Amino acid sequence: MREAMVETQICRRGIRDVGVLGAMKKVPRHEFVTPAWRGRAYADEPLPIGGGQTISQPYIVATMVAALQLSGTERVLEIGTGCGYQAAVLGTLAKEVFTVEFRADLARSAAERLQQLGYDHVHVHCGDGTLGLVEFAPYEAMIVAAAAPAIPEPLWRQLAEGGRMIIPVGGEEQQSLLLVRKEGAKVHSERRESCRFVPLLGRFGWKASDLL
Repeated sequence: MREAMVETQICRRGIRDVGVLGAMKKVPRHEFVTPAWRGRAYADEPLPIGGGQTISQPYIVATMVAALQLSGTERVLEIGTGCGYQAAVLGTLAKEVFTVEFRADLARSAAERLQQLGYDHVHVHCGDGTLGLVEFAPYEAMIVAAAAPAIPEPLWRQLAEGGRMIIPVGGEEQQSLLLVRKEGAKVHSERRESCRFVPLLGRFGWKASDLL
């Protein structure tokens, strides 16, 4: 089923990064969804994981990770752990992954799941992801798995020189994926495809009152 997912949903949409394709074939996506949804774990769609949160469509995970062009030497920061699936994909490709989840219940279950599956170099933290994790910065790559109204300033500051960040930016209902590169004080951004993510909550993201 993973082979078919990669072939029909990812390869046919133009993703050719060998490392990403290999990671998507390797990581057991069905281990990251609730039992009620395991039968659809490899379907071409996002799935609910509780609390109004979702595990992203496989293609979106693949396209975001591929945009970072990971070589295996990077320290990666992920914002929005969710169930931990994307962190596992990143952990297959990077030297070390730090991931931050806003909801304590999701952070706890993701940490337990990743530990059980042997992803010892993926470190889960609970907190405001818009603040990043300054104690482990800088990061050569960042991936934000929730929609931001703008690039959070703390994340930009924690991105290493020459580093890459992929982030959905826009309104509540529709966003665009932005690939951002840091060169000195300059922001080099490239708009990728349209997407729809849950809101990024926090000091430099959406406030709960904004979404009422």
